[in-house]
Amino acid sequence: MVRVRVGSIGTRLVLLRGNSASGKSSVAAGIRDRFGRGLALVAQDNIRRTVLRERDLPGGVNIGLIDTVARHSLDAGYHVVVEGILYADHYGAMLARLCADHRGPTHCYYLDVPLAETLERHATKPIADEVDHGSLRAWYRPLDLLPGGRETVVGADSALTDTVGRIMRETGLDRLPARDR
Repeated sequence: MVRVRVGSIGTRLVLLRGNSASGKSSVAAGIRDRFGRGLALVAQDNIRRTVLRERDLPGGVNIGLIDTVARHSLDAGYHVVVEGILYADHYGAMLARLCADHRGPTHCYYLDVPLAETLERHATKPIADEVDHGSLRAWYRPLDLLPGGRETVVGADSALTDTVGRIMRETGLDRLPARDR
């Protein structure tokens, strides 16, 4: 397989993974809000559920589309946050290639929230009536980490603002300018 290098030494790639209702989307939105223009948010739910209306299956079309959008954005000079449940067995190979191919710093985070708290958090979401607790339990995978130990585990005790601040600092995004257009 020929490796296709993406991005530049100045672009940042951030992976945010975790179970449903672990805070991934909120953290990603917080990073984007703090950074400003020039940061692409590649959300699994948007691509899989909204763009494709596809179920989460091994070999799903969304896997390649997430990869393509992230790579295109990096090549265009955007910093990229890829966020989603992104099960290791479905998405792991694609994410490993993406991380290996990125020329700049890459940071991977797994938001670890216990099932009981996942159920509580889910009850506060707009889609709470659409997805029942039985489905959440079936989808839940404790510490579904990617192989290689490259993910930083962030516990449920880390407040949203603290998690956003930590990721901004650790990735260096807090020291980089946003785009002016």
